[in-house]
Amino acid sequence: MSRISGRPDISTQHAYGLTLRVARWRVGAGGTPLLFLNGIGADIAAAAPLLAQLHGREVWTLDMPGVGGSPDALLPYGAPTMAAVVMEIAERFGQKQVDVAGFSWGGALAQQVAIQFPGRVRRLVLMATTPTVTAPGIGWAALLDDDMLASGLKLPTATPLGLAYQTMAMAGWTSVAMLPQLKTIPVLILMGERDGVVPACHGQAIADLIDGAVLEVVPGSHLFPFTHAADIAARISAFLDQPAEQAAA
Repeated sequence: MSRISGRPDISTQHAYGLTLRVARWRVGAGGTPLLFLNGIGADIAAAAPLLAQLHGREVWTLDMPGVGGSPDALLPYGAPTMAAVVMEIAERFGQKQVDVAGFSWGGALAQQVAIQFPGRVRRLVLMATTPTVTAPGIGWAALLDDDMLASGLKLPTATPLGLAYQTMAMAGWTSVAMLPQLKTIPVLILMGERDGVVPACHGQAIADLIDGAVLEVVPGSHLFPFTHAADIAARISAFLDQPAEQAAA
């Protein structure tokens, strides 16, 4: 049965030795489901204002280990493992193919998912992210984000171990050599015009590596998906709803 309220269904999923809290909006809605991967230290509550406005499809996300309602991982994990975890959960939900959106740290993980499971990703939305992670303090730098300070959003919500493991998972990670392989997947890249954490040039670097990728610089600083949630939800929905030939143009 499809859920049409703004409140998500919450469940606990176990995969690859990890216990993860998962939130699903509009369960059973038609079309391709959207998997959203959040920034470092950010939980389901931070993403909710954005995800609740992505109408017409199921949208789901999860708290990474040590974040929000997910307990700490017993051991460190890498980006390929976490990509396998989220796609294992998608498989359990009966989702053979998904659209994937990722913000900041989650944008790097979204690239990993698309590279690792290209046949299962229909479209890809990357926000405020980079093809090469070289700034381990990116989550804490977001605390000084202009929009976040003005909005009162509180990030991160992770335990010290959770933040450490998230940082380790992406330390030295890069997608540069593999991004050209994503030319068959329509890609939308959104970057904040005042983002001092991940400047728009990082999005340009991604766009330069993927034939046909669309780059847009939007109002706001690093946390624009949350502080400009209505506008960003509308732009993501428009991209996901485009006919295949237009999205790939």
